[in-house]
Amino acid sequence: MNPILKQLVIDTLTRKLNQKPKDFNAYSSYELEKGLIALKSTLRGYFKDFLFITAGVFSAAFGFKGFLLTNHFIDGGATGISLLISALTSIPLAILLVVVNIPFILLGYRIMGKSFAIKTALAISGLALVVATISFPNITNDNLLVALFGGFFLGAGIGLSVRGGAVIDGTEVLAIFLSRKFGTTMGDIIIMINVLIFGTAAYFLSVEIALYSMVTYLAASKTLDFVIEGIEEYTGVTIVSTQNDEIREMIITKLGHGVTMYNGRGGYGKMGESKSIEIIYTVVTRLELNKLNEAINNIDPEAFVVMSSIKDTKGGMIKKRPLDH
Repeated sequence: MNPILKQLVIDTLTRKLNQKPKDFNAYSSYELEKGLIALKSTLRGYFKDFLFITAGVFSAAFGFKGFLLTNHFIDGGATGISLLISALTSIPLAILLVVVNIPFILLGYRIMGKSFAIKTALAISGLALVVATISFPNITNDNLLVALFGGFFLGAGIGLSVRGGAVIDGTEVLAIFLSRKFGTTMGDIIIMINVLIFGTAAYFLSVEIALYSMVTYLAASKTLDFVIEGIEEYTGVTIVSTQNDEIREMIITKLGHGVTMYNGRGGYGKMGESKSIEIIYTVVTRLELNKLNEAINNIDPEAFVVMSSIKDTKGGMIKKRPLDH
């Protein structure tokens, strides 16, 4: 094995097993194989993060230079502060993006960790570099289109960066810190920050620009949520039924999803305390929800079904088989 690769495998094993480093020969072949697999997984993760962050940087830069800058529209958060200062002064946006976000990077290092801070610093530096060096065409001068699509591309850029483990707008880092310190919600803090930003824009720029900027912020926020939470919407379904074996078999064979079974005991109803039962839990997409309900109703119309919204899933069988029509 290559000496550099050997050292990377040892470092990976040391972190994975939380042990002090040992000589390479002291590890068994099984441990080395696990370390190599873990190393490959880590490198794949870094590469995926790099792609997400790079796509996010270019999307946000396109939103800035293709839509917002030429019309002096702003957004909320740290990017909004940068755009506002850029509109009021002659300071280039590329410089402001770095300067305004430095406190958020340091705060992110304190509350989110070293890896997050490094990725965020690289993402913001990359965004500033792209904004300063790459030209994008001015797409339109229609104010409504500028607000909507500028917000769309900016929100997509922020969301893709978050998918890669970084941020190019540090407002949420500040919101996390202040919510922990003062016991308020993140949403309340973000709203307060943005009220100040848009109020300042209304005073120094114009009320019309401030209103369009609010449209930009709303478009960016919705796009950000869409990118982070994913295209699919998932629903967690808990099923209590006397026909649990048939329902379990239906979910596995007909829908192609895995299930989790756990023991439960019914409470007191009309027939008194019920006996122990097995409870089924599974996760389906919103497109499959109606199909699942119909299948459950055909097996046991009296089944007790509880559904809850899930933002995203990872692993399991949920994406392994296509939806049958």
